[in-house]
Amino acid sequence: MNNNNTFADKVVLVTGGTSGIGKATAIEFARAGAKVVLSGRREKEGAQVVAEIKKLGGDAAFVHADVAKDGDVKKMVDFTVDKFGKLDVAFNNAGVEWKGSLDQATEAEYRRIFDINVWGVLNSMRHEIPAMLKNGGGAIVNTSSAAGHVGLPEVSVYIASKHAVEGLTKAVALEFARRNIRINAVAPGVIATEMFDRFAGDELRDQITSITPVGRVGAAEEIAAAVLYLASDAAKFTTGTSLVVDGGYIAG
Repeated sequence: MNNNNTFADKVVLVTGGTSGIGKATAIEFARAGAKVVLSGRREKEGAQVVAEIKKLGGDAAFVHADVAKDGDVKKMVDFTVDKFGKLDVAFNNAGVEWKGSLDQATEAEYRRIFDINVWGVLNSMRHEIPAMLKNGGGAIVNTSSAAGHVGLPEVSVYIASKHAVEGLTKAVALEFARRNIRINAVAPGVIATEMFDRFAGDELRDQITSITPVGRVGAAEEIAAAVLYLASDAAKFTTGTSLVVDGGYIAG
């Protein structure tokens, strides 16, 4: 295992860890020496990620959790502490996409997106922070999006949810800044994941790629690198910020 030991003796929780950015980040944390708990709603995929990490020589476990449900989030954090003795780092990555015109934005869809993308992040922090405080502090990274920094047509509910994650990250970071809890967000642009495949389809893939200044979509591992930086001691003076990793999109 290529282990640089940046996170040796650290325990890391990754929500939405069964695929895409969450999976890539869980693996990179393990490569850096962390013990990793990943959560999600897909047990088969979760077990596969755990097996991949263990094959690399790391230590990991999966817990089934829907971050929209308070009981599941409490169970997820309790499982992490029971399994590995503490919680040092959390990557609140679970999220879902939405697209459609304004007249397609039903109350049910709005609540589904906000329950997962916003309440899921808020509620995860509500349970993670007390566990971290027992250990003297910790670092949290929330998955926002480049969409949390701009407006885009026909993705209004998703845009609103990611703007909410941006504000939530800043506010809670200030609340716990003097208690050794650092809270930041990572804001990915277009990344090659299952979510992007569902969102873009074949008809939008080339169009979306063409408007990214660097001329390509990003890789999940490139977002993982940003998350590990924000969670590391290299960023110990960084809190309440959002690191945009989007190939230059919002600079255009």
